[in-house]
Amino acid sequence: MEGTPLDRRPLANPRGLLIGARFLIRVPEFLRRQFTLEEARTIHAARLRERESRFLHFVEQAVFDRPSSVLAKLFEHAGVSFHDLRELMLREGLEGALQRLFEAGVYMTSDEFKGRTPLVRGSLRLDIEPASLRNPLAAFHVAARSGGSRSRAAPFLMDLAYIRACAVACALYLDAHGGSRWVKATWETPGAGSRFRLLKYSSFGDRPAAWFTQVHPSDGLDPVFRWSDRALRWGGSLAGVRVPRPVFASPEDPLPLARWARSVLDAGAEPHWFSFSSSVVRLATAAREAGIDLTGSHATLAGEPITEARVATIRSAGIEPLPRYGTIEAGPIAYACRNPEFADHMHLVRDLHAIIQAGRYGAETGLPENAILLTALHPAAPFQMLNFSMGDQANVDRESCGCPLESLGWQPRISHVRSFEKLTAGGVTFDDTAITKLLEETLPERFGGSPTDYQLVEEESERGDSLLVLRIHPHVGPVPGGEVAEALISGLGIGSPVHRMMERHLRSSVDVRVERSAPLITRSSKIMHLHVRPRGD
Repeated sequence: MEGTPLDRRPLANPRGLLIGARFLIRVPEFLRRQFTLEEARTIHAARLRERESRFLHFVEQAVFDRPSSVLAKLFEHAGVSFHDLRELMLREGLEGALQRLFEAGVYMTSDEFKGRTPLVRGSLRLDIEPASLRNPLAAFHVAARSGGSRSRAAPFLMDLAYIRACAVACALYLDAHGGSRWVKATWETPGAGSRFRLLKYSSFGDRPAAWFTQVHPSDGLDPVFRWSDRALRWGGSLAGVRVPRPVFASPEDPLPLARWARSVLDAGAEPHWFSFSSSVVRLATAAREAGIDLTGSHATLAGEPITEARVATIRSAGIEPLPRYGTIEAGPIAYACRNPEFADHMHLVRDLHAIIQAGRYGAETGLPENAILLTALHPAAPFQMLNFSMGDQANVDRESCGCPLESLGWQPRISHVRSFEKLTAGGVTFDDTAITKLLEETLPERFGGSPTDYQLVEEESERGDSLLVLRIHPHVGPVPGGEVAEALISGLGIGSPVHRMMERHLRSSVDVRVERSAPLITRSSKIMHLHVRPRGD
C-alpha cells in the first residue's frame, strides 16, 4: 500500500493511556464475533416488529422511572404521563405521538443539548449539558466526543452493543447496493469516527482492508487520538484479527488512496470507502489528472452537503457516490437509495430511528418547517434523543421507489439535507459560537468595521469542491486579504484539541477566499453569520 504507517510515535500521556486501556479490555471479544447477512436480516426484522413496544419500554425505564431526568421533567411540564403516552401511541402510532409531544413542548434543540442556551418551556427552565442526556440503560465502552466540532467538546463512551446495531444496518445497506463483498476502507480525520467505522466494518463480511487518515497524527494533535487508534489495533491483535494501520492521505494529496483503490480493482475486486463528500471530489479530480481509472469503485459520502455538482465530479472518475446521513452521537440515520431522484436521496434507518418535522408548529419554536426532529429507538443508543433537532432540515417523502432498502421497511426517504444553524466545510462542522466571536469582535477589532460587516459563506465550485468565502463590506476600507484569511483560520482552531485538529484539516481540504462585498441578507432581513449558498445562486 502507498504511504507511510503512522503508529511509530512516542507514548501518549496518562489520560490517553487510561482511555486506551479501558477500550482495550472490551474490544477483543467484539472483534472475534461476527454476524452473517442472514443473522443481520433476522435482527433487523425483529427490531422493526418490536419498534413501538421497545420504544415504550425504553421510555418507561430511562425516563419515567427517573423523575429527576431532563426528559421526565419535560413530560411532567407537558402534562403527559406514561399511560397518556401509551394511549397516544395506540391511537396515532409512534410518529403521530412524537408529533403531539413536539407540539406539547417535548423536544430539544442542539443549543439546549449542548448547554449553550437554557431549555425553557413556559415556566420550566433547565440548564443542561450532554452528560445529563446520556442513556442510563447503555453500557459505556468506546471513547468518543459529542459535538466537539462546533462547541465545547463533550466526551462520552459508546456501548459496543450500539456499534453492533449500527453494523447490522450497514451490512444491509451495502448488500442492497450489491456490496456484501466489497473491499472496505475508511478515509476521514483521526478520532471516534474512524474507530467507529473500523469496528462496524469488522462486524461482518471481510475485515476492513485499509485505513486512511486525512490529518497526520504528528501534526500537533492531542496524544489521545494516537493512543485510541493504537488501542484498536492492539485489541485486534488480542482477538487474532488484523486491523489495518493508518496511512496518511491528505485531501491535498489523496493519491495513496487512489492507488490503493486501483490495486483492488486490478485484483478483480471492488473497493469501497467512507469519507467526506468534498474529500472524494478532490480524490476524483486528482485521480483523473493522474490518469488513474477508478471505474468500479464506491464511496459512502457523509459529513457535509451532497450536491449534484459533487456527485457529477465523483462519477467522472468512475467512483459511484452513495450518500449517508448520520452523526457520531446517533450513528447512521439514513442510507443511499438505489433509485434516487436527487443527489442525496436516502432511506431512513427506521429500525434505529424515528423522525418527524417541525411543520407549521416550527414557527413557535424557532425551527424551520422542514427541520428534522430525531428520536433514537435502540436501547443502547448513547443519548436519550427524543424529538431532538440537530440543526438540520430536509425534504421528506413517502413515495415508493422500488429499491431494496424500501423492501427492508426503511421509509420515508429524505433529501436536500442542509444545516440551518451551522457551517460544515470539508467534512468539518465549526463552532458557531467561536465564529460569532471572530466575525463580531476579533476581525473588526483588528481590521476595522462593525459586527455586521463580516460574513462567512459556504459555496462550492463547479466541480463540487468546498469553498469558504469571507465577505467583508467594502466600506471597511483596505484590508490585507491573506492576513485576514489567516486570522480567520487560526481563530477557528482556538480551544480544544479537536478544534486544533479541525483547523489543520480545514487548511488542507477547503479553499478560503476573501471577497469585498456586502454580507448577504435573508428574506427576513437578517444578516446571518454563516450562509450556505448553492452554486448558481
